[in-house]
Amino acid sequence: MEEGDGSELKTLHCSNLTKEIDALLDDGYRLDMIMPADDPRETILSKDGESLRLVLSPGVLSPGFSRQTPPEGGTQNGRPQNWIAGRAGMEYRDLIPDRLGGRVIASHIRITQGGVVPDYVHYHKIRFQMIYCKSGSIRVVYEDQGAPFVLEAGDCVLQPPEIRHRVLESSAGAEVIEVSSPAEHETWVEHEIKLPTVDVKPDRDFSGQRFVRHVAKDVSDGVSIRETGIGAGTNGLADVNVISICADRIHTIRAASSEIFIFVLRGAIAVENMSRDRLSLSAEEGLVLPSGDSSLVASMDSEILCVTLP
Repeated sequence: MEEGDGSELKTLHCSNLTKEIDALLDDGYRLDMIMPADDPRETILSKDGESLRLVLSPGVLSPGFSRQTPPEGGTQNGRPQNWIAGRAGMEYRDLIPDRLGGRVIASHIRITQGGVVPDYVHYHKIRFQMIYCKSGSIRVVYEDQGAPFVLEAGDCVLQPPEIRHRVLESSAGAEVIEVSSPAEHETWVEHEIKLPTVDVKPDRDFSGQRFVRHVAKDVSDGVSIRETGIGAGTNGLADVNVISICADRIHTIRAASSEIFIFVLRGAIAVENMSRDRLSLSAEEGLVLPSGDSSLVASMDSEILCVTLP
């Protein structure tokens, strides 16, 4: 580790972030901030009123991940399929490689080990963030939202800016899709507020948004478009819907001024936009549709997650 220069914090550069964090925690420091969650490269720790900013040295890549070498996981439509180690023992797969210039990140996240998750009460400095449970189950708790609850396959939550929350437990192999803006954002540890909180405030305003929990089993079977309520929860900033399409049917998506991220939950579809570009997508593949009309043609019974991006 070597010391660098920092105007507000004492900054240290290192070649192994995880190793240095563990050493400082053993020395009595506490973790305050880490970023980005999917590929940590910077953190802040504190002890006795002193704060340290720990940063990976320039040119050093996170352990087990290199953007310059071929991925072990193959490719999706020519795009890398890396699974990388992220925060709290979770593994991440990037679904929008260019991240729309840093505006949005869509991550496929999995928790391989079942049981207690090594998470802590935290919050994110974000503009928008949603979580969709793709498979398995995850027990979570949120500030002012009552007792812990379980997210099951098909369930979805809107995490408004800076709401305190924590992942408590997970089934082995649980998977979620997370969409956030901006792509790289700070995750801060909450040292004072304990969860669950005593007060329950389901309509509390968090920077113009409110917490939304969508439970899939509460929706009647047979609906072709399952609305999650996130559009209302964000006051129109973004929206999330799940679309079911029967084989050989066509569904038209209309986005007046925003891109839409789509992810195939099951089945297979062909996507055709206004310029007549056509691309086939199978389960666990996704892409960003430009504003305007796009047609989704299902080759088998399919289900698609659609996120209208901020």
